[in-house]
Amino acid sequence: MIYLILAAAVLVAVYLWVMNLPAFGSEPKGRRLQRIKQSGLYKNKRFQNINHTPSIAEGYSTIKVTYDFMLGKKHPLLKPLKDIPSVHTDLRNIQKNQDVFIWLGHSSYYLQTDGVSFLVDPVLSLYGSPFKYFNKAFKGSDVFTPEDIPDLDYLVITHDHFDHLDYPTVKAVKDRTGMAVVPLGVGAHLEKWGYSEENLIEEEWGAKVLLKNDLKITFTPARHFSGRKIKQNNTLWTSYVLETPTKKIFLGGDSGYDSHFKNIGEQFGPFDYAVLENGQYDEAWRYIHALPEDVIQAASDLKAEHIIPVHSSKFALALHPWNEPLQKITGLGKEKGLSILTPMIGEVVNMNQSHHSFREWWEA
Repeated sequence: MIYLILAAAVLVAVYLWVMNLPAFGSEPKGRRLQRIKQSGLYKNKRFQNINHTPSIAEGYSTIKVTYDFMLGKKHPLLKPLKDIPSVHTDLRNIQKNQDVFIWLGHSSYYLQTDGVSFLVDPVLSLYGSPFKYFNKAFKGSDVFTPEDIPDLDYLVITHDHFDHLDYPTVKAVKDRTGMAVVPLGVGAHLEKWGYSEENLIEEEWGAKVLLKNDLKITFTPARHFSGRKIKQNNTLWTSYVLETPTKKIFLGGDSGYDSHFKNIGEQFGPFDYAVLENGQYDEAWRYIHALPEDVIQAASDLKAEHIIPVHSSKFALALHPWNEPLQKITGLGKEKGLSILTPMIGEVVNMNQSHHSFREWWEA
């Protein structure tokens, strides 16, 4: 019995040590926690989606899904057989009057419009996890580092999962960041990492915030979940509507398909660009990660002129072939006559052009 007690004590000690590593951030507390408790989105000690959102879809077993993910046979193209094609654009030398979108891999991108710069969900370290040597980036997808990032007007975070909020990256760009835009509760992580409360724009769905140069950002719903520790959904997840004097852009974040896309399209659309998560999906996870056909429907609901799919081509977080998301979304886009923009990592998208052309680099 004494050995069982000692083993349990060791496990608890290891858990507490790991959970207190800087990468795991901080739980909301004090005034932030009181604000969370007052939110209409927070019920039963958790943030809630608009509609019921099970983590595993009907007809699937949590045990089997976990087994397949951890121990099941993997597709031979789960990871690319050679380097991902990419371009290392010098972000620091982009003129401030240029309106550009530059994908940095997975869900990370640099966006500049109307003289204002944004860095969204940056994960620029080599691993999409809190631990080194776990979930390593594909070769070729890792051409950008935090040192490549220029001075920023706004750092934008959609939720606090490790493949969207990367401690080394966010820590490294702190002194080059004017303000950070985060959903309610996520500010606790950034404050632990040295960001001051005065430099945080931390809101919940429905909040509208005026930014520099007459830009406006609105926190809008997504269908997902959150958490960097065992306790889940104590921070909020969000999408954003970015309105500028010249264009409207939807910044999607992780989301399963639901009615919120149509509601956002009716309230804010049409959009010039919609950046939508397309990748790291599974039929069993369809409520929290959209399938490619759901992405097409979401873009239609949003009334988007151009669709930029992200959330692929850097990490293997699902069991599909690494290039399947781009194959499927472009195929569906051609069937529907939609404008699907598929730049390589680092390739510049001129957001003032009406016509765009990119090669099918994932088939190379």
